[in-house]
Amino acid sequence: LAGLAALPATMTIAQQTAAPEEVSLIVKADPPGPVINRNIYGHFAEHLGRCIYEGIWVGEDSPIPNTRGIRNDVVAALKKLNLPVLRWPGGCFADEYHWKNGIGPRSQRPSMINTHWGGVVENNHFGTHEFMDLCEMLGAEPYVCGNVGSGSPEEMMEWVEYLTSDADSPLANLRRKNGRDKPWALHYFGVGNESWGCGGNMRPEFYADNYRRYNTFVKNYPGNRIYRIACGANSEDYNWTEVLMNLAGRQINGLSLHYYTVPSGNWRNKGSATRFTEEEWHATLRRTLRMEEIIAKHSAIMDKTDPQKRIGLVVDEWGIWHDVEPGTNPGFLYQQNTLRDALAAALNFHIFHQHADRVVMANIAQTINVLQAMVLTDKGKMILTPTYHVFEMYKVHQGATRLPLELTTPDYVRGDQRIPLVSASASRDAGGRVHLSLVNTDPGRTAAVSCELRGFAPARVTGRILTAGAMNAHNTFEAPATVQPQPFTGAALDAGRLKVALPA
Repeated sequence: LAGLAALPATMTIAQQTAAPEEVSLIVKADPPGPVINRNIYGHFAEHLGRCIYEGIWVGEDSPIPNTRGIRNDVVAALKKLNLPVLRWPGGCFADEYHWKNGIGPRSQRPSMINTHWGGVVENNHFGTHEFMDLCEMLGAEPYVCGNVGSGSPEEMMEWVEYLTSDADSPLANLRRKNGRDKPWALHYFGVGNESWGCGGNMRPEFYADNYRRYNTFVKNYPGNRIYRIACGANSEDYNWTEVLMNLAGRQINGLSLHYYTVPSGNWRNKGSATRFTEEEWHATLRRTLRMEEIIAKHSAIMDKTDPQKRIGLVVDEWGIWHDVEPGTNPGFLYQQNTLRDALAAALNFHIFHQHADRVVMANIAQTINVLQAMVLTDKGKMILTPTYHVFEMYKVHQGATRLPLELTTPDYVRGDQRIPLVSASASRDAGGRVHLSLVNTDPGRTAAVSCELRGFAPARVTGRILTAGAMNAHNTFEAPATVQPQPFTGAALDAGRLKVALPA
């Protein structure tokens, strides 16, 4: 067993004298499960708050080190995640974005008001060319979300032509005039965003008809074939999925799904990112685990008309949504990121892995300075969040084959609510190495995991651990390394079994 990624919660020294909880696990390397699509580790960058401006784009004249206006430290950090795909320009912003305002000389680009996010003036300095340049720097696939809410089929058709056509045509020649000779490869295109809400407040029947109409004009130009992603449901709106699959399923390659963990369950008062009780810790992880039920139910609906699973489920917005940090613009959605967020991210990945036969992409919201971010910046300074470290630790699962598990674990109980104490996921990569990820959800109890290994005989085990001394531990610009991975020595092979001493 060459890779062990263990992700427990906090160390509560006073409770470490209790006997560890016994957990049994069987990892089955034969037969294997489906391949974990690397796009499950995708990201999302919207024109929202300081995600694009300052987070990614500082301009070529900035004193912050940059390449063609894109800040170097952020690119270097994101490249370490093997970032597979990046969704842009929204989000709600996508359905008020008109792409032609974001091309050509920046000094001549018209400004607009970002009505969704803070009412700030958007100068359109970061547009199509800058986004595609960023994707090339990162080695990431672009996922462009088109404007259905306030745009036209013609506008969407022309954007795809501008991006992907190599013809001697007005739009391809306009791209050349703006500095890009060869077309870009664009494989993922979203036909609208949250059309049930900020993207138009449509009924599913109306959106299905609009999807069929707009999608007709999303053309495949020579050398480029687009994977068309329809706007899917808001969390538990199963009727939306039923209608879309029945009315437009033949034209759909991917169907999106949005689900956010709201710690309190109340959108008006979601709860602080850094000030919370153990009851709130438990409630957050419990609500995170609802992703399993939501994906399973949407998948079952899709199975009725698509039993071959031709259509992928694309969870292109997920993550924890806290109240904004005190003193910040409420429209910028800036929040801190603690060990609790890290556990939530890991639990979501385990769920995505479990449904790898249907879930083909996921995009956390969002990459920088917004919601459950990888990176936080303060002008020229940058820090990595605990969630960043989960993405870095778990990148070993990208493109690996999921291995079936049998897990027997006690529960972590608070009041009348319970969740599993331990969560696990395993995969085997192309080099034959097996990677096992473990999450201990309880901040007060250790777990002794005894793991039977079927279908392979490991020679050695190594690992890393992400934990801290408090439930709300987080990285700050003054203390940027409070939460970061450390070598893990609590795993050993014993007569063909793997024994793991998993801290609280």
